[in-house]
Amino acid sequence: MKLSEKQAIFAVNVASLINYIDKQGYRVTFGETFRTPEQADIYAKNGKGIKNSLHCKRLSVDLNLFSPEGEYLTDTKSHEPFGKFWKSLHKHNRHGGDFKKPDGNHYEMQDI
Repeated sequence: MKLSEKQAIFAVNVASLINYIDKQGYRVTFGETFRTPEQADIYAKNGKGIKNSLHCKRLSVDLNLFSPEGEYLTDTKSHEPFGKFWKSLHKHNRHGGDFKKPDGNHYEMQDI
C-alpha cells in the first residue's frame, strides 16, 4: 500500500476518533501532527521523541483532550477509553498509552 493511501485511512480514522470523543462530551484540539525529520532529530537528541517518528510520515497525531467542564486532561488514563476506540478502527492503529513510556495523547498508524 502506498504511503498516501495509509495517510488517507489515517485521516479518516482521526476524524472518527474526534467525532467519538465529541459524542462522549469531551473536546479536543490538535497538538503536534506533522513533524519534520530535522525536528524529530532534535527531539530524539533531547529525549522527547524518536528520530523515525511517524509524525514525519503524517501517520500520527497528538490530541489535547478537554473534559466536558473544559479542564485540560494531560494524564494518560484520561485517554484510555479513546485509545481503545482508536485501536478498534484499524488493525495497525496504536495508542501511545500502551507504550513503555506512556504517551496518552499520541495516536498513530503503524507504517507496515
